[in-house]
Amino acid sequence: MKFILTTHNLTVTQAIEDHILDKIEKLEHLDRWLIDARVTLVHDKTKAPEKQFGCSVRLGVRGPDLFAQDSRGDLYTAIDQVFKKIEQQIRKRHNKRKATKHGEGSRLKRTRQETSL
Repeated sequence: MKFILTTHNLTVTQAIEDHILDKIEKLEHLDRWLIDARVTLVHDKTKAPEKQFGCSVRLGVRGPDLFAQDSRGDLYTAIDQVFKKIEQQIRKRHNKRKATKHGEGSRLKRTRQETSL
């Protein structure tokens, strides 16, 4: 998987990069078909102190890309919240796919039962 990290008004330390890579590895366990991840970190001093650090993530997957963003007072909290949102989107997509397959199977079973009666 390709990983792109961009920043605005922020210097990336090894700890921040390791934290993001750890989160991306957890996402890879949920969906092994991830193509790329684009992470943008922003530090905006003009905003209120509660929302100075921002993080946005765009995941390239088959179909429409997944996107989430969040702003917090702490950079690590913003990163955690964004990846939590992305994880929810992956789970929702996965559950939708499973429900569709389950719906087809139950329809076939119902038609077989009705024809045998």
